[in-house]
Amino acid sequence: MTVLANIISLTVIFAVPLLLVALGGMYSEHSGVINLALEGIMVIGALCGCFLLRAFDQNGFGKAHPQVAMLLAILIAAAAGVAFSLLLAFAAINLKADQTIGGTALNIFAPAFAVVVTWAIQGQGQTTIQIPTWIKITQETFGFERTDGFFATLFFKYQYLTTPVAIILFIVAWLLMYKTKFGLRLRACGEHPQAADSVGINVYRMRYAGVMISGFLAGIGGLAYVIAVGSGFSSSVGGYGFLALAVMIFGNWKPFTILGSALIFALFKVIAAYNSSIPFLPKFEGLKDQSSLYQMLPYIVTMVVLVFTSKKSKAPKAEGIPYDKGSR
Repeated sequence: MTVLANIISLTVIFAVPLLLVALGGMYSEHSGVINLALEGIMVIGALCGCFLLRAFDQNGFGKAHPQVAMLLAILIAAAAGVAFSLLLAFAAINLKADQTIGGTALNIFAPAFAVVVTWAIQGQGQTTIQIPTWIKITQETFGFERTDGFFATLFFKYQYLTTPVAIILFIVAWLLMYKTKFGLRLRACGEHPQAADSVGINVYRMRYAGVMISGFLAGIGGLAYVIAVGSGFSSSVGGYGFLALAVMIFGNWKPFTILGSALIFALFKVIAAYNSSIPFLPKFEGLKDQSSLYQMLPYIVTMVVLVFTSKKSKAPKAEGIPYDKGSR
């Protein structure tokens, strides 16, 4: 039972960054802008959030107020993500540049920038920003005595503030997208921007909003990924931004199906990362390095899923197409 609790808890913690970043991609693409820069935005968000946590750890504020410090780090990661996403928004909306090339360029730039900044602050060659241990939510956080067992493991062994934040942001995403005028206008800009413009909707403004929200969520997702991995930040998020794009496509650009997709993909990620400690998995004793086979699993599943679901995907019709106000 403890093994099952560990698997469930780890699946949730790894699903959080996938969910957040995929929801961010959903906002951007519903506005009409393809955000391939999600990976780079995650890197920048994680960089800023981790450095703030490091500063709080050094000055003692984090140990005195751990969850307040964690909340501030989440907000800083989100703000950094918004700021970085504006580069893509300006290039794609104002300059009408190719969105795929723009996103790819930002993905290449972000890790290099993170390395330079990390070396400048920590010293040359010190590329890893360590994550303090006090950020974890424990039983003592709520004034409970430490206990063991299924539910204690499920709710407190791998619990961080990013999880309840992700749940809140997921609910907000569904309400905002389908129960508000903003959501209707955003989706109209991604389906038929000329029609949206004809009824007075500012397409440029809505596209900026979509990209900035995606930056907000992807920045938090970057910090959530580093926390889930738990080995510190080394200027990389392990391709999680691209995996989140696959989750978004598999989820058909809808919040609830994105949630289900994130949990499925996270489960395979957990199997890949902790295969040696899961007793009921096949051991493949004939292979020299069985862990490499399991580490390939999430990406193999991604390709297989996309092959079988790509024809049924209903992407926003105007995504990736620069909007020209003068065209009809």
